[in-house]
Amino acid sequence: MGTAQESIEVNVPIDVAYNQWTQFESFPEFMGGVDEVRQLDDRNLHWKVSVGGVSREYDAAITEQTPDQVVAWRGAGDTDNAGRVTFEKLGPHSTRVSVELGYDTDGIVERAGDALNAPARRLKKDLDRFKEFIESRGSETGAWRGELH
Repeated sequence: MGTAQESIEVNVPIDVAYNQWTQFESFPEFMGGVDEVRQLDDRNLHWKVSVGGVSREYDAAITEQTPDQVVAWRGAGDTDNAGRVTFEKLGPHSTRVSVELGYDTDGIVERAGDALNAPARRLKKDLDRFKEFIESRGSETGAWRGELH
């Protein structure tokens, strides 16, 4: 299983950064390769992604969610991916967002991309776009403050 980790400091309060991250359906606005995310219920998401010219759909389940602290998920069924996003208050208007991804590469194109560190580079670009997205808005597009354990 491949992994990628990256952090970024965003100039918004922790609750704004966290609230935006819980708006999964807005991910295509700042995540490359994410075509659509549908939230099926409080715990389950359906993803449509394009990686290396290959389109995929899969479901993921949120395994942990604590407001202003963490959102974690795991792919459901035969999809082997997982992730965890943590939020750290750096000041009244500054937050560190840290992402850890675990993924399985399938096929020669994905294995080649992994060997060239493409997932980590994509994650860095996605976090840069998240920073631009949330800072330019100044507020979140919505919020879900429930907890899942």
